[in-house]
Amino acid sequence: MIRRKLGKTGLEISPLVFGGNIFGWTVDQATSFKLLDAFVAAGFNSVDTADMYSKWVPGHVGGESETILGEWMKRSGNRSKIIVATKVGMEMGEGKKGLSKSYILRAAEDSLRRLQTDYIDLYQSHMDDQDTPLEETSGAYADLIKQGKVRAIGASNFKAERLAAALETSRKFGLPAYQTLQPNYSLIERAEYESSLEPLCQKEGLGVINYFPLAGGFLTGKYRSEVDLAGKARARNVTKYLNARGYKILGALDQVAKKYNATPARISLAWLLARPSITSPIVSATSLEQLKDLFSSVELQLDRDSIEFLNQASS
Repeated sequence: MIRRKLGKTGLEISPLVFGGNIFGWTVDQATSFKLLDAFVAAGFNSVDTADMYSKWVPGHVGGESETILGEWMKRSGNRSKIIVATKVGMEMGEGKKGLSKSYILRAAEDSLRRLQTDYIDLYQSHMDDQDTPLEETSGAYADLIKQGKVRAIGASNFKAERLAAALETSRKFGLPAYQTLQPNYSLIERAEYESSLEPLCQKEGLGVINYFPLAGGFLTGKYRSEVDLAGKARARNVTKYLNARGYKILGALDQVAKKYNATPARISLAWLLARPSITSPIVSATSLEQLKDLFSSVELQLDRDSIEFLNQASS
């Protein structure tokens, strides 16, 4: 498995990152363990989670995903071989959100405990916090890096102007800088990333691990009507794509998939992996069959005509 350099972090990750938001939500612990075992057995080495996964599930308080990941690493004894990325900042309960120094330091300890580890490879600001000075946030990360509890830091869901301001603030105060970005980016969600975030990431040498690379499952081609979405966990994320542009993209994916004797999911990921600014898309699967289909996207190299055809259909 060829590893990709994750920006300037010094970390090398596999071409796909496992998205851990499903652990304890759409898959139980036993299934999570099976999926993670298969992921690592296939040569992949990075898992992304967050402290608030899966707080949105009735009866959950957040931390469920980190807890399952921690239990799996303890059972497997493979912590040193896994690049663990987690996030801080989204609502975890009353007074537990944002990027203030005191909160980040407290939240990091909670994540370390749940993950049953003494360090986090990539610690990310889950969303921008405009109420906290950027230098205060960077100062918190500086402490964690100095203590050996965090190896590198990244940003998720930041607008380009705020990401640029954060990077400039880190330079000005001599503090650790974000080395990665986690944006929503796929064949159907292109505008914001390509217009403003991508040029900044390339200029600053940031690694990019994009989430929703299959647009919540829409780009797998299995949701083509409201009927297909009935009772599905991700229905609210996918309904917005059931329109003329969405159907045009699915049509183009079907054509390219036929050409390569592949699935729309594999073509969607291969399109992303061919883009120079993308390090590794974050993928999730709830079954071994789904996971194996995603694995095969890594070997699939689209020709220039196919990439341009998909670009035009999704522009």
